[in-house]
Amino acid sequence: MIDRPIVKVHLWSGLRAFTGGQEVVEVQAQTVGEVISGLVAAHPGLADIVESGVSVAVDGKVIASALNEPVRPENEIWLMQRLKGG
Repeated sequence: MIDRPIVKVHLWSGLRAFTGGQEVVEVQAQTVGEVISGLVAAHPGLADIVESGVSVAVDGKVIASALNEPVRPENEIWLMQRLKGG
């Protein structure tokens, strides 16, 4: 098993009901994809929301689909609702 660093993930207010009210949760992850899968594993109530589409911002840069983008403990990471235009 690979030892992954722990990163802190900030959640928008609508997701906090699925994490016991926590604004910031910790997961073990080295990539954006691992952040997302780690969040769902730790908080299964997030699964439907994640499947419907979310974005991850790392240090202010929105990572919409690059799941292999690396993350580190010193990064500021946000899980955000994906905005849909039309």
